[in-house]
Amino acid sequence: MRTDTGRTIRLADYAPPAFLIETVDLDIQLYAEATRVRTKLAVRPNPDSIAPQTLILDGEALILHRLSLDGTDLSPESYTYSDNILTIPNVPQSAFEVETEVEIDPASNTQLMGLYLSNGIFCTQCEAEGFRRITFFPDRPDVLSVYTVRLEADAASCPVLLSNGNPVEAGTINGSGRHYALWHDPHPKPSYLFAAVGGDLDCVTAPYHTADGRDVELRIYIERGKVEQADFALDALKQAMRWDEERFGRTYDLDVFSIVAVSHFNMGAMENKGLNIFNDKYILASPDTATDADYENIDAIIAHEYFHNWTGNRITCRDWFQLCLKEGLTVFRDQEYTSDTRSRPVARIGDVRLLRAMQFEEDAGPLAHPVRPESYREINNFYTLTVYEKGAEVIRMLETLIGREAFDRGMQLYFKRCDGTAATVEDFIACFEDASDRSLAQFMRWYTQSGTPVVTAIGRHDAASDSYDLTLAQSCPPTPGQPHKDPFVIPVKISLFNTEGSDITLSTPSEALCHGDTVILDTEALTVRFDGVTAPPLPSLLRGFSAPVRLVTDLGTADLQRLARDDSDPFNRWEAVQRLMLAELTHDRGPQDEAISAIADALTAALASAALDPAFKAELLRPPSESDVAQALGTGLDPDAIHAAVVSLKQGLGARMAEPLAKSYAAHVVDGPYRHDADSAGRRALRATCLSLLIAGDRDTGTRLARAQFDTADNMTERFSALQLLVHETEVGDAIADTFYERYRDNPLVIDKWLGVHATKPGAATLDTVFDLTRHPAFTYTNPNRVRALIGALAMRNPTAFHRADGAGYDFVAKTVLSLDSKNPQVAARLLTAFGSWRKLEVSRRTLAEKALRSIGDTAGLSPDVADISGRMLAD
Repeated sequence: MRTDTGRTIRLADYAPPAFLIETVDLDIQLYAEATRVRTKLAVRPNPDSIAPQTLILDGEALILHRLSLDGTDLSPESYTYSDNILTIPNVPQSAFEVETEVEIDPASNTQLMGLYLSNGIFCTQCEAEGFRRITFFPDRPDVLSVYTVRLEADAASCPVLLSNGNPVEAGTINGSGRHYALWHDPHPKPSYLFAAVGGDLDCVTAPYHTADGRDVELRIYIERGKVEQADFALDALKQAMRWDEERFGRTYDLDVFSIVAVSHFNMGAMENKGLNIFNDKYILASPDTATDADYENIDAIIAHEYFHNWTGNRITCRDWFQLCLKEGLTVFRDQEYTSDTRSRPVARIGDVRLLRAMQFEEDAGPLAHPVRPESYREINNFYTLTVYEKGAEVIRMLETLIGREAFDRGMQLYFKRCDGTAATVEDFIACFEDASDRSLAQFMRWYTQSGTPVVTAIGRHDAASDSYDLTLAQSCPPTPGQPHKDPFVIPVKISLFNTEGSDITLSTPSEALCHGDTVILDTEALTVRFDGVTAPPLPSLLRGFSAPVRLVTDLGTADLQRLARDDSDPFNRWEAVQRLMLAELTHDRGPQDEAISAIADALTAALASAALDPAFKAELLRPPSESDVAQALGTGLDPDAIHAAVVSLKQGLGARMAEPLAKSYAAHVVDGPYRHDADSAGRRALRATCLSLLIAGDRDTGTRLARAQFDTADNMTERFSALQLLVHETEVGDAIADTFYERYRDNPLVIDKWLGVHATKPGAATLDTVFDLTRHPAFTYTNPNRVRALIGALAMRNPTAFHRADGAGYDFVAKTVLSLDSKNPQVAARLLTAFGSWRKLEVSRRTLAEKALRSIGDTAGLSPDVADISGRMLAD
């Protein structure tokens, strides 16, 4: 189960660990350049494995000072340590102890894996395989151990010492200026959930009384001087804890729950047992520095990491192939949380926008893989949208197929049956089979087959028999390693509308195929007949986006216009508007006046509707993204032409809707101090979308309104939305951006926004701007947030600059990947995924992109992370 450079790890080769570690005692003496880690492991042979006489432990970038077996120091001749493996032969075949003492260098750890320094704060990141950079261990998720941790550090620079579990004792070390803290976690956990923090930190706290009667102290630690920016995160944590108690019956199980926010972090956050470590951008917020989107992300990510306490920590993964078991399930849980605490239709639209824009693209390119992969070379590269977002959609389909009651029974059975274990997807699905008394064997194909299925739907009304036949068919394009796909189980939620726009009661003799309002498509094709349909109906299909598929229908423009106006399902009403817009954006003649006028009429009616909330109206007004258009076109992509089509559509809508847009913009001002509640955020979102269309349709009027909004805004949401429009759409934007920079130059998270605004300005010239900004004092390659804000934004969110016709964008990103690879391979590999759709470009760009990719692939000494991605990108 070790991950070695160039070696492929396969699910089929899984074998239980030869040895189990009952307890882990760690003594960590924190020094910036020479931290000492003393470890005592209580080892025993695994009764479920054939125990060899050789103990193998993972260890990377460790200086070994001492190794002992059952209290006896081992000489260098009695063990080997090479290629990141410590091999100890001739170990006892009964329980024994291994002790090690190693030295590590947190200050030089630019990979940000293991133990490292972030602005003077010692912190850890161990998922997926970072614990081996702290001490020698069988670093795999199916080795669960009870940890006791002693931390020691300089009392002045590191007054706060934290680890997993509950605090046991603390004290000073006489005459040394140092102190210590002892922590014990009673819950067995895998090494990837270990965490430790030492530093000079402020803290906000709150008590929490659990549903089962326990008192818990909640703590959020942040850098000095930022206490007031953590209040929202603390409230979000309490809300998430209460929701999990009410929705899933899950209560917290330790005396303390801590979150630490750090400024250098490769990901968003990490769910370490009882001690979550967060990228500070997902903790710190104030009205002057954070947008509504920031607040929503903080709320969702805090919930996600807290929910991992049960779906990930109490029940963990047997191996890394089961990553979706914790991530897909927990994304589903955080999506449900957001839907319950905000607008469910708007939350669903947001989830699907992300899925389509990024995961569908992943599914259609060289990096496609099943929700549960069959093999990998570098596990860090499989923390993907397929595992997370598509994994969540698979859970949602499961709930749809067996019903909410059976799903809830299955979840409770899973918590009861698998608590304290390292589980598999099969263990999880078995709980729902038992809870629903039905086989889910075919449903497992969602875990084992990659790609996005295409569902076609054709309806036929028979006046003679007053019936309506709906024929559904499925197919799935070939993906790497999977040229053929067997039929999936696809739940298609439907409704039929009569000419008056009312729902028709569904009646069918095909009960095995149609359960209530859901047709179960589990063959290549099927036809369902609905009786008592006296006139041709209007079908509303895949309601609520009931399956992660591409839907192709025979609905015409008039049908979509009716759904856009009357569909009782909010998602499908939004979807009808998107399809109308997409039809114009993908037509070879470009958006046409008549069609734009019809779309404008539908949107104007929606703006005037008192029944629709502002956040939903804002979603209706937003055109499809350039990524959506590219996916609809398929191949031969010209990013400049796609951008021009989207701009043309926005200009047409803005010109035709100028009066209702201006009226709605003025009517949705939020009075009083900034409040982050769903209604206020929805009103601000609608104003931002209206202003975007207004400035597209009438540059002078839009610029005047945006400038006034920027100057008078009392919150970052409205100030930043105006800034984006002014920079992207007007000649005065650069000067406005300069004033923004001067105001926030000392706030790194806001400067990330400033960098991102410049990086996402459409046009070829933006590449030169980004290159210049890499030499700006505000930018550094050592902080992942800065790299993502500037270069990641260019590569992932600005197709006109990244796909510049001369190939300079490809060369710039390729050189950045190579430069980063020796410092932080994870960040480098993520940046490289921007090339994912290169084979679909028009021939000139495709040739230039391939040249840039080969310049990476041909470089000697690549990290496993980058070598894996480049190899898959270039594979035939």
